[in-house]
Amino acid sequence: MRLALTAFTKQGCALADRLAEALTREGDLVVRAAPNRIAKMLYSDWHDYESLASWTGERFRDCDGLLFVGACGIAVRAIAPYVRDKFQDPAVVSVDEAGHWAVPLLSGHVGGANALAERVARHTGGIAAVSTATDVEGRFAVDRWSNCKGLWFDGRTEAKQVSATLLSGARVGLTSICPIHGNLPDGVRYGPAEVGIAVTLDPEAAPFPTTLRLIPPVLRIGIGCRRGTPAETIRRRVEQVLTEHHLSRHGVAQVGTIDLKKDEPGLLAFCRMWDLPLTVWSAEELAAVEGRFTPSAFVKGVTGVDNVCERAAVRTGGDLIVPKQAGEGVTVAVARRPWTISFEEETPWA
Repeated sequence: MRLALTAFTKQGCALADRLAEALTREGDLVVRAAPNRIAKMLYSDWHDYESLASWTGERFRDCDGLLFVGACGIAVRAIAPYVRDKFQDPAVVSVDEAGHWAVPLLSGHVGGANALAERVARHTGGIAAVSTATDVEGRFAVDRWSNCKGLWFDGRTEAKQVSATLLSGARVGLTSICPIHGNLPDGVRYGPAEVGIAVTLDPEAAPFPTTLRLIPPVLRIGIGCRRGTPAETIRRRVEQVLTEHHLSRHGVAQVGTIDLKKDEPGLLAFCRMWDLPLTVWSAEELAAVEGRFTPSAFVKGVTGVDNVCERAAVRTGGDLIVPKQAGEGVTVAVARRPWTISFEEETPWA
């Protein structure tokens, strides 16, 4: 996580220093800041600010989590103008200067504030004051779990109904296109139910009367295009292919193509539009991919390999599930990576 820490007294800054060191050791990128009057007395790696409100607004835009060392009231007033919803807000935690209480204030599950508070309490010897109902009752929190596993969350209302159903003691159903290992959480079962969770790539899947869809990031798209093809054309073609094959765009994790297209403006703009990484391969690397692909003498004459989009999709990872689809000077193919799912703390990749 990219974390921002702030404190308002010398004692608070001393605790923030210790927490920054501990969290950095655990792999977080930590930035420390304090009001001008305090920062002047601290080491050079502390940033300073004149306005806590302005600093907080900036950190809401560029950080995954904010940690306030001081009174909860200060943190609440600072974040109030910027709060939107738990699917967009960063994690916010407040810890007192003595380190007795770490309080998750915002985005407890999806943003990871509950987990961050528990980590802070572990380092201070204090207590994480977690108050979300599923945690208090010891129930499965689907929003936290899906965020931890990298699943895209499709259905805020449905998520609330899943939590409410579990809290009531009723059963929540589960279906999954991915193999599931290990024991299911209490209250979650395979089979029919009024409310259920579907791990799926179909954006319209509804195996239960009330269905929460969770989309795994398993799709890799291979793209070829004519020089100068606009980003909007590429976007339109990709969306059409995904729609026709009942695949959610939120399942797409990567785009691949030939290195001849590494500077193609429209392709680069499309990847920025969808916030996707672009991986490029040489003609030799694509030609070395094993499998049966749709050959094109014209493409081979231009690029040096008989097919770009299918080979790039598979080379980026997975099995081809949508072969070459051509139109408007764009070719699109889709591969799917194997994926396993677990309710344990482990990597989902097979």
